[in-house]
Amino acid sequence: MYDNICKFLVESFPEDFASWLLGEAIPLTILTPSELSLEPIRADALILLSSSEVVLHLEFQTKPDQAIPFRMLDYRVRVYRRFPEKQMRQVVIYLTPSTSELVQQNVFAIPNTQHQFEVIRLWEIPTEQLLNSSGLWPLAVLSQTEDPAIILQDIAERINSLDNQRQQSNIAASTAILAGLLLEEEVIQTILRSEIMRESVIYQRIESEGIRKGKAEGKAEGRQEEAIALILRQLKRRLTTIPAEIEVKINDLPIEKIEELGEALLDFQEEKDLINWFENQPKNP
Repeated sequence: MYDNICKFLVESFPEDFASWLLGEAIPLTILTPSELSLEPIRADALILLSSSEVVLHLEFQTKPDQAIPFRMLDYRVRVYRRFPEKQMRQVVIYLTPSTSELVQQNVFAIPNTQHQFEVIRLWEIPTEQLLNSSGLWPLAVLSQTEDPAIILQDIAERINSLDNQRQQSNIAASTAILAGLLLEEEVIQTILRSEIMRESVIYQRIESEGIRKGKAEGKAEGRQEEAIALILRQLKRRLTTIPAEIEVKINDLPIEKIEELGEALLDFQEEKDLINWFENQPKNP
């Protein structure tokens, strides 16, 4: 949901983000992943904007992600392959405070290869920077402040002063959703007028997606149970025994890991192969 909101803001107010991040309000257009001739690594988080001279790559994160540095390198290479003459600015924007070292990391490095990108931790950004442009107001409540509710009140007053009703409702809805990362819903509803938010395109989209997601989750749960049962049947045919603790771990796997295990299963010959597979899975940061 937060990815969608940030993506909506960047695509709706590209010049505001260009002014903030590039120092110049240059016109930017959306660059689709298909224009890079390769499938996106994570399409929901990917925001690419392009001008005649520069490509701006943004990733918004609510949590630390150890895959970010490689993703930055990978997209830098993809864009260079398609637009070798263009400069590229890559910025990872972390929305919520974290003590993880991952939110400090701005380099991908392996032997003989190093790639650098920019990192913005919103809770360290002075609020004034984000109040200069209406497209950045929804981010301001997550900025450097001791009282987000006071900032939200300031933003609400600014929203009410806008003449464009559609812009008013879209910014209000975006602000309310992002404010939910720090503030209680009751506080947000007290400050922001809910009837304005309901008229927003992004609010209606998220509401309808939530209904669809609820229906899809029921179907996905059934598919996951079937996939786990299939994996267990295949393992019992190939291996003499399956340790009880490993069977518990299999039942807890998300669907994408079940699919990975299914592919790896072709190479399993002994019980230790299955144990090694689980030991080699990356640990959550």
